[in-house]
Amino acid sequence: MDAIKFILNGGEVAYEGAATDRLLDVLRDCFGCKSVKCGCKEGECGACSVLIDGRLINSCCVAMGAVEGASVLTLEGYRETERFAALSKAFSELSAVQCGFCIPGMVLAAESVLAKNPHPSEAEIREGLSGNLCRCTGYNAIVNAVNNAAKEANGLW
Repeated sequence: MDAIKFILNGGEVAYEGAATDRLLDVLRDCFGCKSVKCGCKEGECGACSVLIDGRLINSCCVAMGAVEGASVLTLEGYRETERFAALSKAFSELSAVQCGFCIPGMVLAAESVLAKNPHPSEAEIREGLSGNLCRCTGYNAIVNAVNNAAKEANGLW
């Protein structure tokens, strides 16, 4: 069996397991990416969201064979960026974090929204976050945080 090689958070890695193993499990168990949460196991909640080649994807629905040669970004890699700092500040200032379970997926969803459109409307933000569930904070604070980050980003996106 050939190793599955891909880029994880900016560094090349190889996975020696089965191509049918779930990306979610491999990221958590083999590469220590604990920000990738197991919520629904059906692609409905967004807790396992990652960016694969810049696209927001639920890692619970991805087989390892599909990431061969791809670039996978989790919150562990994203939090080293200026963009994360801007989103983190906005989430904190607007009390958009409560229990924190959904936040890694929400932040990556926000990155996906802002990477496509640095000045999104509220409707575009809501649509971009719609695949990520939050049971604690609710969406208004999160939407406001993404909107604030976009306004104060000074060209980061």
